[in-house]
Amino acid sequence: MITRLWIIAIAPGIALAMAVYLTDRYDKEPPILLIKVFLSGALIVIPTVLVERMLMSINVFGGIFSAAYTAFIVAGFTEEFFKRSVVLKVAYKHRAFDEKLDGIVYAVFAALGFATVENIMYVVFRFSSNPMVGLYRGILSVPAHMLFGVTMGYYLSLSKFSGNERERKSYLRKALVVPMIFHGIFNFILMSRIPILMILFIPFVIYLWIINLRRLNEYTNESRDSYERVKKHRDDQQ
Repeated sequence: MITRLWIIAIAPGIALAMAVYLTDRYDKEPPILLIKVFLSGALIVIPTVLVERMLMSINVFGGIFSAAYTAFIVAGFTEEFFKRSVVLKVAYKHRAFDEKLDGIVYAVFAALGFATVENIMYVVFRFSSNPMVGLYRGILSVPAHMLFGVTMGYYLSLSKFSGNERERKSYLRKALVVPMIFHGIFNFILMSRIPILMILFIPFVIYLWIINLRRLNEYTNESRDSYERVKKHRDDQQ
């Protein structure tokens, strides 16, 4: 039973990380660096939980305002801040980060490292008697962290490869603010339990998938085009 719970908790994050890794077909990232990013994402659960508890202790709101505070500030801001910090400290300045697709790959690995440990906490320890928790989180929560990671990586890459300092700083802020907003909306809908918002939950999740798959496809195409240009140049030199 315990072994099955561990598998249920870990499998979604590993599977999604491998799926994103396989999209990077033309200029793959160093496996050691990816493992380092993933494990760093897992380790930030510790400071994240501490900050979230501190923020919850000063929650003076009630009702829907408490739900908004918890969704956007306690969870959204704190978790996305620490996930972004992993990419900035571990991979952002690494020489292997040499194309835009890399930003998405690194941000997703950081996000899924975090999501995997969070999933273990819920599935194995908090709700081990309820198998539906693992199913729900495997279908919705862990993929949501991946999608927030795609958004974060999209803007981190725009920041890294921008030649304009003002734009660079703007994209760096968006790499935190936009996934924080998405994360907050996702959590707020579920926490508020407002019927009209619950109706909008599935369309919102579909929207997240569509916009982030487009971003992933955009950078994948750029990676392919860059690879083909380099290959053509090499062929011409021979």
